[in-house]
Amino acid sequence: MEEVRRSYSRLCKESGAEPQETVLQRLQELPRGRLDLATQSLTADTCRALGKLLQKEALVTELVLSDCMLSEEGATLLLQGLCANTVLQFLDLKVSGGCEYEFQSVPINALTEPTPGGSLCSGKEAFERSHTFHSEGNNLRAAGAEALGRLLRQNKSIQNLTLEWNNLGTWEDAFATFCGALAANGTLRQLDLRNNQISHKGAEELALALKSNTSLQQLDLRWNNIGLLGGRALVSCLPSNRTLWRLELAGNSVPSDVLRAVEQAMDHTQEREATFRENQARTRVLSKEVRHLQEEKSKQFLDLMETIDKQREEMARSTRTSAARVGQLQEALNERQSIINALKAKLQMAEAALALSEQKAQDLGELLATAEQEHWSLVQRQAKERRLEQQEAAERESKLLRDLSAANEKNLLLQNEVDELERKVKSQQDQLFLTRQELTNTSAELKMRAIQAEERLELEKKRSRQSLEDSEHLRFKEVEHMTRHLEETERAMQERAQRLEAARLSLEKELSRVKAVALTERGQAEEELIKAKNQVRLEEQQRLGHLEEKLRLLAQARDEAQSTCLQQREAVAEAQARASQLGLQVEGLRRRLEELQQELSNKDQEKVAEVTRVRVELQEQNGRLQAELAAQEALKEKVAALARQLKVIASDHREALLDRESENASLREKLRLKEAEMARIRDEEAQRASFLQNAVLAYVQGSPLRTSSPQK
Repeated sequence: MEEVRRSYSRLCKESGAEPQETVLQRLQELPRGRLDLATQSLTADTCRALGKLLQKEALVTELVLSDCMLSEEGATLLLQGLCANTVLQFLDLKVSGGCEYEFQSVPINALTEPTPGGSLCSGKEAFERSHTFHSEGNNLRAAGAEALGRLLRQNKSIQNLTLEWNNLGTWEDAFATFCGALAANGTLRQLDLRNNQISHKGAEELALALKSNTSLQQLDLRWNNIGLLGGRALVSCLPSNRTLWRLELAGNSVPSDVLRAVEQAMDHTQEREATFRENQARTRVLSKEVRHLQEEKSKQFLDLMETIDKQREEMARSTRTSAARVGQLQEALNERQSIINALKAKLQMAEAALALSEQKAQDLGELLATAEQEHWSLVQRQAKERRLEQQEAAERESKLLRDLSAANEKNLLLQNEVDELERKVKSQQDQLFLTRQELTNTSAELKMRAIQAEERLELEKKRSRQSLEDSEHLRFKEVEHMTRHLEETERAMQERAQRLEAARLSLEKELSRVKAVALTERGQAEEELIKAKNQVRLEEQQRLGHLEEKLRLLAQARDEAQSTCLQQREAVAEAQARASQLGLQVEGLRRRLEELQQELSNKDQEKVAEVTRVRVELQEQNGRLQAELAAQEALKEKVAALARQLKVIASDHREALLDRESENASLREKLRLKEAEMARIRDEEAQRASFLQNAVLAYVQGSPLRTSSPQK
């Protein structure tokens, strides 16, 4: 209950409205699924929330909204939510004011005026109370009628609809929509349209709906404006409707002859309903008798099948005994033959393994010679590359020396220029600043060249170091390649052993599959027998359905009842004749079962022969597998010897690598000495440049003193 209250509160908040406290209190108490909101003033937002709540709510089965005076918008929203409801069985929208007559439910053979304030009859009380929809006095108009039409088209649970004291007949188009939905509805049993201002046109629409409706049984149209034309339209539709057995037209200005015609039609419908129920009862009795006969025949058939099964089991037991004896003898013969075949196979496999091992040893020797040759060529190539690198380093060094001598010469030229500037300092004092600028640029250029020479030397060092690392990486790759090759050879041997083992397992599975096939064929024979039983039962069910179809046609007219009863008796006689025919069919099935047993014995013999052949092939395969396993053991030993040889080769290669590393260390030492010498040369050049710069600066700063000296 608490979950229902929370759902209602959530829906109200989603629509922007506050939940009504009275509704929350009633939702807290739901006795036997009954939600009583009588005399409560419900807003349109509350109706919207209740409609959404009742779309999927499974707890509320009865909803009482009497004296709520719902607005047209609220009623439309509520009915829209009820369209998707499948559990609500009782809906009360009644108002206590006005002319209030309850639509009574009376026995089929009674057609009397309703009594004010009466209660529903006891014969159908529980059924009608659980599927009732009251919409009394809520002023439903055009939109309400259309909403009711959608409700009747979509809802499949409401069986009692009360629309007393509304104005549905005022809007003819909306009422026509409502009548169209009534024609399509297949669950409504009672409909109360009292005091709805229905005119003769509305009655004509109702008549058209009643021609197509197949479920409505009671219709109350009292206190409307149907008149003579509407009454005649309703009378004209009654022959087409075979379910309506009560129609109230009091207070509609309908002539007495029309009322008598309606009463006669209702009496005729009630008599037809009684005849239909009587025929249904007789049909049930006949169906029980047919089922009883069918059960007896089934029991006889089952007894016969049990006897046949016992005979088949005895035959199968004797077949298994003889097959076991033959199998034992065949196994002994196969064992001796397999021993001879295994010895032959072992000899052949040993010879093949020996030839294969010799071939592999020769291949490994060739592979080792190739590896040694590749290693020697790699060593020569690396030595050649190293010589080329040394030559390139010497050339770069000579180039740097030439650059350095050129720089020295340029320094001498600059010194001469400085001397010349000193001689001309007296006459060209204005050019002093230009000379200073030129001297600064020359110094910067010298520094830049020194930095570039240092960068070139660093690049050469990195390049030589990278070449050494590449050569060492290539040697490691060669060792890994040889190791990987030997591992792949050993893995291939293991995979071959696994494949042979898988072949042996597959042969064992094939043997088990052959056994399973034999069992499956036996099961198929049993399934055919079961299908034959089911076919007999299905034919009986079809005949019974045909009989029931004939019985259903008895309800077409009262005058045809006697002839239909005679047809039913003839059908029973036919059923008895068919039951006797079933005995003959059972005899035919028994002969078919004997034929199936003969086929089963033939298949068992074929199975024994196939199993014997497969067993022989399996033993031969086992012998070959054992020989291959022995050959694999020998190959594993050879692989171990080759692995030892590989270790020796690896140790030799490791020693060669150590020698190569010592050579690389000596080369690195020489390179370090060269780098130290280059650094010393750079330092000397930097010192000379600084000395020259200091001398020039000192000369420039001491120039006034020199101008005053006569010696200068």
